[in-house]
Amino acid sequence: MKYPLNEKYASPELMAKIMGPNPLKLEEELLTGHRIPAGSVVCDLGSGQGLTSAFLAREYSFTVYAADLWSDSEENRRFFREMGLSDGEVIPVKADATDLPFEKEFFDGVVSTDSYNYFGRDPDYLDEKLLPFVKKGGYIYIAIPGMKQDCHQNLPPELLLSWTPEQLDYMHDVDYWRDMVSKSRDAEVIEVREMESNEEVWADWLRQENEYAVGDRKAMEAGGGKYLNFIKIVLRKK
Repeated sequence: MKYPLNEKYASPELMAKIMGPNPLKLEEELLTGHRIPAGSVVCDLGSGQGLTSAFLAREYSFTVYAADLWSDSEENRRFFREMGLSDGEVIPVKADATDLPFEKEFFDGVVSTDSYNYFGRDPDYLDEKLLPFVKKGGYIYIAIPGMKQDCHQNLPPELLLSWTPEQLDYMHDVDYWRDMVSKSRDAEVIEVREMESNEEVWADWLRQENEYAVGDRKAMEAGGGKYLNFIKIVLRKK
C-alpha cells in the first residue's frame, strides 16, 4: 500500500529512532478510516522514543499521552519540541502498561503500535488494566507483529537464527488474537485481521544499523519473513 503521510518522516535521523519494523507505516495503515475524532485525548501505549506519538499529534490532531516504561520522558519531551509540538500537544509519561497512572475514563481512544503483544496476552488485561481508562464508546487500535499460523510446537529453523522460542512466544496468529480479545466482557470486537504492511516495514527496519536490526537480519535473510505478519485489532468499549 501507499503511505503518503510517512513521506515527511523518512529522513535517516527519524528512521534511526525506530525500534522495530517501521511503526509509522504500521500506524498509517492501522488508522486508515479510523473513528477517533480529531481533538481526542489519546494514549499512545508503548510509545518508545516518541516517533509514533509525534505522528499521532501532527497528522491526526490528537492530544497524545506518550506512555512507555523503558524510554526517557525528558528525552522524548525534547524530541517533541524539536518536532514543533507543544507540551500540551504531546505529554510523555513513564508508565507500566499493566499499571497505568491515569484517571478512570480519561482517554477517548488508545493506539498501540508494536507493543501490545508484550502485555496483552493476559486474557484479563483488557478488562482489568486498560479499558477502565477509556471512555464508553472509545476505540482501541492495535498493530502487533504476528505469525501467519502459530507454529510454536515446530518452530522453523529460519526464525531461530534471530530469536529464541521465548521471544517468539510474543508472536501469534490472527485466530489466537481474535480469541484473546473476544474474551473481554467490556470490549466490542470490530476487526481482527492481517495487515498489508509486512515486507515494507521490515525492509525499513533491516536497513538500520541498530544492533537489534542487525541481529534480525539473520532470520529475515534466511526467509523467515514468510512465516510472519502484522495484525490489526480494532475494539470499542461497550
